[in-house]
Amino acid sequence: MPVYLQILLLAAVFIAIVIIFLYMGGLAVRKTCFKIIAEMEEARAFKESRAVAIQDERKNFFRVGTKNIRPKALNLLMVDGLVIKTSNGKYYLDKEKLAQAKAQLDFKNTK
Repeated sequence: MPVYLQILLLAAVFIAIVIIFLYMGGLAVRKTCFKIIAEMEEARAFKESRAVAIQDERKNFFRVGTKNIRPKALNLLMVDGLVIKTSNGKYYLDKEKLAQAKAQLDFKNTK
């Protein structure tokens, strides 16, 4: 096999592996988002008075890696407006946005 084909094949395999790992990381964040939402629904944290405390930062600064994705997932939920942070550092769900998100997920699953 010519060297230039080997180089192209190696580059293609490398790109495929990177894409697979990025996809798997996205699935892990999505799963964590669903867990956070389920925990907050179970606690019925739909208004500020029923807000719950959630780990929103790393426990150990030196522990770097893919195991600590909960703060990232919580941040994504806040950016989407599904989770709202109170002034005292607790979190609750926006019931209307959650209903819209669930309806959108149901619509995608029925296609």
